[in-house]
Amino acid sequence: MALEKPGFLTKERIVARPGFNRWLAPPAALAIHLCIGMAYGFSVFWLPLSKAIGIKEAIQCGPEVGFLQELTVTHCDWKISTLGWMYTLFFVFLGSSAALWGGWLEKAGPRKAGVVSAFCWCGGMLFSALGIYLHQFWMLLLGSGVIGGIGLGLGYISPVSTLLKWFPDRRGMATGMAIMGFGGGAMIGSPLAAELIKFFATDADVGVMPTLVVLASVYFVFMMAGALSYRVPAANWRPLHWQPSNAIKTNKMITHSHVHVKDVFKIKQFWLLWGVLCMNVSAGIGIIGMSSPMLQEVFGGRLIGIDMPYSALDKEQLAAIAAVAAGFTALLSLFNIGGRFFWASLSDKLGRKTTYMVFFILGSLLYLSIPESANSGKILFFVGAFCIILSMYGGGFSTVPAYLADLFGTEMVGAIHGRLLTAWATAGILGPVIVNYMREYQLAIGIPREQIYNQTMMVLAGMLMVGLLCNLLIRPVADKWFMDDDKLAEERSLVLENTNATGEDKVSPGALPVRILTVLLAWSAVLLPLAWGIYKTLLSVTKFFS
Repeated sequence: MALEKPGFLTKERIVARPGFNRWLAPPAALAIHLCIGMAYGFSVFWLPLSKAIGIKEAIQCGPEVGFLQELTVTHCDWKISTLGWMYTLFFVFLGSSAALWGGWLEKAGPRKAGVVSAFCWCGGMLFSALGIYLHQFWMLLLGSGVIGGIGLGLGYISPVSTLLKWFPDRRGMATGMAIMGFGGGAMIGSPLAAELIKFFATDADVGVMPTLVVLASVYFVFMMAGALSYRVPAANWRPLHWQPSNAIKTNKMITHSHVHVKDVFKIKQFWLLWGVLCMNVSAGIGIIGMSSPMLQEVFGGRLIGIDMPYSALDKEQLAAIAAVAAGFTALLSLFNIGGRFFWASLSDKLGRKTTYMVFFILGSLLYLSIPESANSGKILFFVGAFCIILSMYGGGFSTVPAYLADLFGTEMVGAIHGRLLTAWATAGILGPVIVNYMREYQLAIGIPREQIYNQTMMVLAGMLMVGLLCNLLIRPVADKWFMDDDKLAEERSLVLENTNATGEDKVSPGALPVRILTVLLAWSAVLLPLAWGIYKTLLSVTKFFS
């Protein structure tokens, strides 16, 4: 009886043929990450959505309208604090969906996961657009927050295992390239959304609904192109002239075996690395959300050459320093995205454990230096410290998949990474709560605005010390946790074994120009939008330096 042909989206159908260029894999990952990275930029919608009915001025809800009533109310506008729940849901469902379906992703393959991610992320945006039209906030929460959040989780981890297998010799660089895209997604999406809102806005519409429809359509094309471009290497493929044994000999933290995802919760190294990621992200994510008001409150009029505290400035002066602070926020986003590639690539040389030691020790020293920079009015030292901190925040995200692959092997690293992302979901709540509530407490007890973040910096430095301790305790995984050859063969059964390859295939001279052109076109498709986003960000940065 003839074997049934594998389905179009199955993992069997995307095993790379001989001669496939592995440098085509990162653009496929970037195409997805640059789209779902817009989750970081959704705040561009908050202000116009807070005036969706009033258009010019928000129509305030009465005191009788609580959060539950806001879910369905149609006669008054949503508060910005209410809209912020969409942002919270993004990262809660990113972490939870990645943990729940990471194992399925390993078996289904990155193509199927990428397609599901595209339908969830873009379909959620379309459902949210309908919710704006009907003025039903529950539809925004369900559409972008829940369904979109699931798309975020699947899209975020879909390329991890694939890229690590294509680049066993450059694991950090490989994941840095992809996760750099997630940080850069808002650089493209936020200015594009702002332009579209301006284009679609009328006297009767704030322009967010059609903007979401356009973004969903564009993102769907890019995400589907990325998902359908995914290829996985054959089971025994490795780069030409690269020997795994050489890497093992030079770094005892790198294993040549593989842990099954079902056992990972039983292994102490997983929980130590969970603590490492949670502390690194908690310390950084709270600062991201408060970077603009923090700079304004600490330096006040000194940002525009006036020696006056924040509370003494008039409306025009407040607007001027807000523009400077917007440039500061844009500058941090550049270091966030740049750090994702820089630190992850550097970790290939330093080792993952050493790289995180740098994050925690240097980060703690920088946090402790910030009160002195603020008190002495050293704005450039203050800004420089946060730029480095945010680069290490981004670097923590991009380095951790390679750290996982070193400890647990590459066979199920995507699923294990999904479980680890629950640390991100936890940090997404912990970090902002610490920063925001400490700020409110300091103000309530009468601390001047320019000093309200001093204690917070010490707390964040302490959190990094906890992360450092977790990192120092990480040791190589015990042999008993690794799969034996029979179990490993069973897990690899979805991959066509007759496509095994021991090195990159040689290419005929006539085919070489075609391969080079294909790679250049693929990279151009993702780098050109990213370059445009960086250009728009740099325009905002000039406001700070001017």
